[in-house]
Amino acid sequence: MGLKNAQILFPVNVPGAFDYAVPDHIRLDRGAFVFAPIGKQMKLGVVMGLDEAEPDRELKEIAEVKATRPLPEPMLDFIDWVAGYNVASPGQVLRMVLRSWKALDPSPVATLYEPTGERPLNVTPARRAALDEGGPFPARASDIAKRAGISAGVIKGMVKAGLMRAQERPVDPPFEEPDPDIAGRVLSPAQAMAASELVTQVRKDSYSASLLDGVTGSGKTEVYFEAVAEALRQGRQVLILVPEIALTQAGLSRFKQRFGAEPVAWHSAITDMERRRAWREVVQGRAKLVVGARSALFLPFAKLGLIVVDEEHDTSFKQEEGVIYNARDMAVLRARLEDRPVILASATPSLESLHNARMGRYAHIVLPERPGAITLPDIGLIDMKTHKPEPGSFLSEPMVQAVAERISRGEQSLLYMNRRGYAPLILCKACGERLRSPDTDSWLVEHRATGRAVCHLTGFSMRMPRECPKCGAKDGLTSIGPGVERIADEAQTHFPQARVEILSSDTTATPDEIKARLGRMERGEIDILVGTQMVVKGHNFPKLTFVGVVDGDLLMGGADPRAGERTYQTLVQVAGRAGRADKAGEALIQTHHPDHEALQALVAGDREMFVGVEMAMRDMLGLPPFGRLAAVIVWGPDLKKTKELAKDFLSKAPRADGVEILGPSEAPIARLRGLYRRRLFIRADPGVNLSKYMTAWRARQKRIPAKYKIQIDIDPQSFV
Repeated sequence: MGLKNAQILFPVNVPGAFDYAVPDHIRLDRGAFVFAPIGKQMKLGVVMGLDEAEPDRELKEIAEVKATRPLPEPMLDFIDWVAGYNVASPGQVLRMVLRSWKALDPSPVATLYEPTGERPLNVTPARRAALDEGGPFPARASDIAKRAGISAGVIKGMVKAGLMRAQERPVDPPFEEPDPDIAGRVLSPAQAMAASELVTQVRKDSYSASLLDGVTGSGKTEVYFEAVAEALRQGRQVLILVPEIALTQAGLSRFKQRFGAEPVAWHSAITDMERRRAWREVVQGRAKLVVGARSALFLPFAKLGLIVVDEEHDTSFKQEEGVIYNARDMAVLRARLEDRPVILASATPSLESLHNARMGRYAHIVLPERPGAITLPDIGLIDMKTHKPEPGSFLSEPMVQAVAERISRGEQSLLYMNRRGYAPLILCKACGERLRSPDTDSWLVEHRATGRAVCHLTGFSMRMPRECPKCGAKDGLTSIGPGVERIADEAQTHFPQARVEILSSDTTATPDEIKARLGRMERGEIDILVGTQMVVKGHNFPKLTFVGVVDGDLLMGGADPRAGERTYQTLVQVAGRAGRADKAGEALIQTHHPDHEALQALVAGDREMFVGVEMAMRDMLGLPPFGRLAAVIVWGPDLKKTKELAKDFLSKAPRADGVEILGPSEAPIARLRGLYRRRLFIRADPGVNLSKYMTAWRARQKRIPAKYKIQIDIDPQSFV
């Protein structure tokens, strides 16, 4: 057998793999994890390819091969495709895959203790506390002692007395196996037909893409559960992507009810130990059901059988930093490379997904109504030019009356306002100064509950000043506009006896807090819930019959070409929280633009009217899905040099038919974290390979000054 060279990719920002010699004593496969020298360091990398060694070419040698399962071939191809499509380095993509390199080793072993069942009558108080309060078992001695309020020495003494047994066990045990044959809910005829279509796609054992398009409350989750069950019966792994905020314990409990075991969770809030355990079990093929945020798409599944993207329209599937990608689109790509089915589910599908379904690229499976006698809520508009609230107030009289009616009937109301804090702007009445975040063109938001002014872009926080930092006027600062805190205060003023709570990322910072608040809402312990985007994510509150949207115009402004679509999607989703049980629901939307096509379509219950108008506009302008978009953001610490770099980059744009370039211009947020920002927009005809075009353009910019960067965003979702 001839000598081999290996192409090793490292999880660093480099353009590609490096060649290394494979020593005679090392057996190597594509996808193997290896240690090899790079510079003066020994780093972990992955074998992306193998070929015959070139004579007389001196290369550094691979030092060690990790004794673990290699990355599967489709995963290696996925790394290359994600990098190529999103104009990113393969090393950056690999870094997202290797989120827990410690999982390449077997699980650490620890001494765990559990009761033997023996319990003498004369047991000491400390030992009794260990038995009664030290669980759940088995556990480490330190954990038992902490829960029982005793010393760890007591536990070891109980082993000698025969009250506890000690065993060496893996710290990261396997996850409980889901049972696909546990009976789910009884499906309606329409749900059963949709489920049958999805199960058929799973049984084909090949790539397919399906759009599960169902109105809010139509039972989409129960329908795709049948496809999940079929994939599990085949012995395959299933990945379900959800918006991160939906990854609460309450959300995961639906999976446990259906499959008898909690799924493996993967999101930003899990601990390093939980991440290590999940990654190891996924790569070994033992974690069968994974529910995760967008980053879960980069887990190295050994035998992936199905991908589900729930709420596929949700903007949180777009990663905006590092490798910029859309997890929905990359999920379709991964399913194609794995040759397995993917399901996109939504009550308000993105126009791109709808277009793909109508063009026959996706199967289009429709659930047009809620099951049984449950109906969609009635939706009405409140023209704020006619129904002006009192000065300093933000709830119109019809909105207040609707809430009062629900309180009198013992029902719940939801007031939706997608602004955190008390007020989005702090203004000096004396000099007109607007409080901004340092080094960022972003207004500070007043959070009255904590007494602080906060920047939601950078996380900067300071105590609310008592005087204007510019002119020094005392008591001159005033709050402009409403946030959820201000709406909650106003609701409490109107209804002093009502139980009013806020659901936002400020008031519920941990999964346990989210679970507790949602639990109180589900049990009817809250009369009025004031919430941000967090309330839109598929929650089911049986006693909620009224939804009031405080500002229906909030999403419509700016230069975002998707503003109309997002307005429609958000309002459909939030209105759909009402009337999901046996009581009829109603939604009212306060607006200054009641004639807007998105609002008119919403009131008429005619999605096709809105889709038709929006698609025609997109087609005329060559916007997605009838064209392609890319954005370039040039960042730098000096404004003049940033402008010059942006112009220089523009001058290097390749000439190509079907490509238009706009800019460079100042970004809406012109300065962020001390860096100035200039933007270019690129629109291309559908036949243009925009990723290759942008890659070729980026390659022409040979040098970028230190502390400056050029960021490329394929299919941008954010326009700030």
